[in-house]
Amino acid sequence: MSTTVRIPPTLRAEVGGERQVPAQGGTVREVIEDLTSRFPGLEKQLVEDGDIAPYVNVYVEGEDVRTLDGIETPVREGATVILLPAMAGGA
Repeated sequence: MSTTVRIPPTLRAEVGGERQVPAQGGTVREVIEDLTSRFPGLEKQLVEDGDIAPYVNVYVEGEDVRTLDGIETPVREGATVILLPAMAGGA
């Protein structure tokens, strides 16, 4: 199953500067595993203890996967997955 994964500016260096990359998988876990197998630098940015890192928001077709089935959320063929690491900082 082919999915489009949108990559935020903070992670683009890990994927050669691309704004979006294709990925394979029927669940968010499989999509992330496919991405991290090709772009190993993403793993420490996205995964913690075998789950989505707490500071990362993942959306499938605009739905926050934390309100669905988390890392086991199904991803249909042609879906768009958006990765949004939380931004740190402030005054």
